[in-house]
Amino acid sequence: MKVYEEKQIRNVILVGAPRSGKSTLAEAMLFESGIIKRRGTIEDKNTTSDFHEIEHERGNSIYSTTMHAEWRDHKINILDTPGLDDFIGEVISSIRVSDASLLLFNSQQGMEVSTEIMWNKISHLNKPTIFVINQVDHPKSNFKAALESIINRFGSKAIQIQYPLNEGEGFNSIVDVLKMVMYKFPTDGGKPQKLPIPESEKEQVEKLRSELLEKAAENDEALMETYFEKGSLEEAELMKGLKIGIQKQDIYPIFCISAHKNMGSGRLMSFINSAVPTPSECAPEKSVDGKEIVCDPKGPATLFVFKTIIEPYLGKVSFFKICSGEIKAGMDLANATTGDTEKVGQILIMDGKIRSTVERMVAGDIGAMVKLKGTLTNHTLHSKDTDKVVAPIVFPGPRIQLAIAAENKNDDEKLVVGLREAHDEDPTLHIEYSKELKQMILSGQGELHLELARWRLQHLYSIKTEFLRPRIPYRETIQKDASSNYRHKKQSGGAGQFGEVYIKVVPYKEGMTEPEGFSLRKKEVHDLPWGGKLVFYNAIVGGVIDARFVPAVLKGIMEKMEEGPITGSYARDVCVILYDGKMHPVDSNEISFKIAGAMAFKEAFLEANPLLLEPIYELEVIVPEDLVGDVMADLQGRRSIILGIDTQNNYQVIKAKTPLAELHRYSTSLKSITQGRAGFTTRFTEYTTLPGDIQKKLAQEYVASKAAN
Repeated sequence: MKVYEEKQIRNVILVGAPRSGKSTLAEAMLFESGIIKRRGTIEDKNTTSDFHEIEHERGNSIYSTTMHAEWRDHKINILDTPGLDDFIGEVISSIRVSDASLLLFNSQQGMEVSTEIMWNKISHLNKPTIFVINQVDHPKSNFKAALESIINRFGSKAIQIQYPLNEGEGFNSIVDVLKMVMYKFPTDGGKPQKLPIPESEKEQVEKLRSELLEKAAENDEALMETYFEKGSLEEAELMKGLKIGIQKQDIYPIFCISAHKNMGSGRLMSFINSAVPTPSECAPEKSVDGKEIVCDPKGPATLFVFKTIIEPYLGKVSFFKICSGEIKAGMDLANATTGDTEKVGQILIMDGKIRSTVERMVAGDIGAMVKLKGTLTNHTLHSKDTDKVVAPIVFPGPRIQLAIAAENKNDDEKLVVGLREAHDEDPTLHIEYSKELKQMILSGQGELHLELARWRLQHLYSIKTEFLRPRIPYRETIQKDASSNYRHKKQSGGAGQFGEVYIKVVPYKEGMTEPEGFSLRKKEVHDLPWGGKLVFYNAIVGGVIDARFVPAVLKGIMEKMEEGPITGSYARDVCVILYDGKMHPVDSNEISFKIAGAMAFKEAFLEANPLLLEPIYELEVIVPEDLVGDVMADLQGRRSIILGIDTQNNYQVIKAKTPLAELHRYSTSLKSITQGRAGFTTRFTEYTTLPGDIQKKLAQEYVASKAAN
């Protein structure tokens, strides 16, 4: 396969809401460029990008897919991404290595909440963007409304390059304001005729042309002077101004296509060649210490692995972008993360599951390798003449969690291995065994995201699993002072056990005064791993308890705080004063005082008006205005406190505080209420008092479970 040099390479990502036609557009681009000989369809389950079994089952993209099109002596690397924000990790990693984005809009819907979510990721990473209104051949296409929704959102930066004639089922023509021609396509799409612009359209075209010229000229002083002098710009000058504006993100050109009919994809690729910056024209990658990694084919070889997948018959496939230098088969590269040396085997260009080899690959290009030993996503491979490490992709934290368990306990070990490999493939999927909850917790971006992990376990590892409701990490504390004493005495022949302690517990509050009425000898403040504090005072006088036994008392209290008396949850924010006790010259030992300390603490805690605290999350829901009432009603049914409603562009953002216990399966509920037109984020904020009736119920359930065991 031909080797392309850096200036011939363009890296673009297809981004958009579900059903905006990203995979269909990718298929049209590959077909037009001759990479594939026949266009597949989503319905026939034979597109180049959506080739995984689970994607065929669901009928939409789940993984990002790398492909390429060869167009007029250029190589366009195409990264097709999922539209569902459950798989936002796939989108973010692909945006990171792209040099420009094609943001697709469904011509029936225009700007959607999902589009807004994707746009936020694009803008955060400062990527030049081209807007593409797709499906103008659909019977319900409304190009004008879709265009207005874009302009309302992006203002004067959104500049119209094209618009469709006779949109809908009879669509076959595009008016191009940049080229000043009308493209008329044959019935089955492909190469169009170039025709003069109809008389009926000339007034509108002249108006759009004037706006385009003015916007392009704004980006360069010399072009502005030329525009003022001549009142126009040559095509090369116009393209220069557009390219500068696109790169500065002052211009978002708007195109229209029918990916389904293959009408407009060739013109779009020509524009990509002309207007999208080359890798070296883009902002250079940064190293972990903030240094620039210049995209120079003659520089030291530096690869960044942005995606890892595990194929059943191929093994681990590592997708990379070359940030500097070039690579050839047989080279040795160092993994900056592990310190291992990796040998470059075959260098692959991946078009979905189709693999092609290439002799070498240069800076700016995107490729893949198989069976690298210890290399994972976010790892840097480099030659020995550099030590720069590419700054890692920052993936979003999890939004939901479920407990997962193998149906067959014999599969527990395989389950852990399978989930770890799933995390290696998808860093937004998190797995941990919670000592507190005594459950294996799987966390991710949404329920569909977690269901995919479960599907993988069954189909790749033959492990059947079940999802369980995760237990809630409540906290226990006290509301008043209480005292208690406990004597531990055990005599069973030989050396016995004896320890007696007297303690007082006091609620801890920040800035509180020291307890009175005691001879305080030593104060220890412990920041608890689960939040809150334990303050321990040694107030022993007269040597009634030997100093060597005091740490054992504290250890017993700490262990009891790991399983609070009300529900077995962690306890927090307690002061304990050890003020008296007794010991035996022979039978006293550390274990005796540890047990005495734990039991005295439990009794005092239960006398101190104990209280359960529940975790509260800050919830933000972005939703169309017409659905605000339905979402609010659902939130209020979840014990939420509504903090307010803000306007964000064309949407409403509901802010609320919601108990974690009420967020179980919220993503599914929100999708149902809004027909998938809303999105949400969560963030832990605080612990607050649990309502008394719920506390009583949980305490009774805990007592019953302890009795049953």
